[in-house]
Amino acid sequence: MTHQRFFPRPLLLNIRRAFAALCLCVLVAVPALAQQDDDEKVTVESNLIRLNVGVADARGRAVTNLSRTDFSVFEDGVPQTILNFETTEQPFSLVLLLDMSGSTLSFRTQLKQAAMRFIDALSPADRVSVVSFWTEMKEQKRGVKAVDHIETLTDFTSSRPQIAFAIEQARGGGDTNLYKALRHALTSLRGEGARRKAIVVLTDGIDSDVRKQDRAASISATTAEAAINSIKPDANPTLAAVLNAADAQGVTVYPLALPSGDLKRLADRATLSITPNKGTPPEEMKRLTEPTPQQAAIYAAARARLDTLAARTGGRLHEINRLEDMARIYAEVAAEMRTLYSIAYQSAGSRPRDGRWRAIQIQVARPELIARTRPGYYAR
Repeated sequence: MTHQRFFPRPLLLNIRRAFAALCLCVLVAVPALAQQDDDEKVTVESNLIRLNVGVADARGRAVTNLSRTDFSVFEDGVPQTILNFETTEQPFSLVLLLDMSGSTLSFRTQLKQAAMRFIDALSPADRVSVVSFWTEMKEQKRGVKAVDHIETLTDFTSSRPQIAFAIEQARGGGDTNLYKALRHALTSLRGEGARRKAIVVLTDGIDSDVRKQDRAASISATTAEAAINSIKPDANPTLAAVLNAADAQGVTVYPLALPSGDLKRLADRATLSITPNKGTPPEEMKRLTEPTPQQAAIYAAARARLDTLAARTGGRLHEINRLEDMARIYAEVAAEMRTLYSIAYQSAGSRPRDGRWRAIQIQVARPELIARTRPGYYAR
C-alpha cells in the first residue's frame, strides 16, 4: 500500500506563493535581460566609427585589390582594432541632392542630363534616393514668407528607370535651403542600416539662412578681408550640426559646386548688367562692378564651407567651372566611389565621449601607397 504524504495547508499555501513569485521574477527578468542586450547592441553600434577610405599609388591611380590585413587604423596615435571591413565592390546607399533654386533655372535640362550620366556610372547594386530642394518666397498680406521645399522624388532604389524618372520630375525656383536638405538626406540614410553611405549634392552653396547670418556678422566690415575674418565659416553652428550627423553614420559627402557660387562670376554678371555711359572712367566701372565686402565674404564663406563639408567627411569638392564639364565631373565622382574601401572600428579603451576632437590616421602595409579618409571626428 502506497502512503501519500500531505503538507499542512499553511505550508502548502506558502510554497505556492513562493513558486508564483519565482515565476513572476523570471518573467520580469527575461525581458529585462533582453532589453539590456539590445541596449548594449545599440551602444556598440552607435560607438562604431565608420570610414570610407580611398587608396592611390604615387601616380594617383586608385588601388582596389587590398585586403583587411593591409590596413592599420590609429586614433590619436593609438592603434585600433578593425571590426568590419568591406572591399571596393560593396554597394552604396546614396542621396542625390539636386539644387532646384533659381540659380539653376537657366541650365536645368543640362543639369538633369548630367545627373542621368552619374546614375549610369554607378554600380548596379547601389541604392539611390533623389531629393530636390529650394525655398519658395510666398507673398502674404503681412510680407513675404519663406517656404522650404525638400522633396524626396524617389526613395532608395536600385531601379534605374525609377531613378531617371525622379530626376526628370525635379522642379523648383527661388532661394537655396542647402543645409536643411543635407539634414534631410542624413536622416533618410539612417534607414539604410550598416550599408556604405554617401551624399552627392549639386549646388552653388549659397544657403539663404546662412547667408543672412554671414551678412549680419560682416555688416560693419569695410574690406573683403575684414568681412571674411568676421564670418569664420568653419565655426558656423549649422555646418557643425550637419558634420556631426555625418560623422555619426560615416557618410561621405561630395559637393559639386556650380559656377553661380563663384565670386568671380558675380563680378562678371555685374559687368554685363551695367550699360556704361560714354566716357565712364575705368575707376568708376570698377566701383560699380566690384562686389561689396559683404558679398565677397558671403561667397567666399559658402565655398569654404563646401570644402570643409567634403574634407571632414572624406569626400572631395569638385568645382564646376564650365557647365559643359558637369556630366564629366559627375562621372568622376561615381568612379571615385567605386574605389573606396569601408572600415569600421570602436574607439579602444574607456575614453569618455567628451566632445573633443579625435584624429584618425590610416596606414597601408605597402609604404608606396597613400590612404585618404576623413581626418577625425568630435567624440559626442
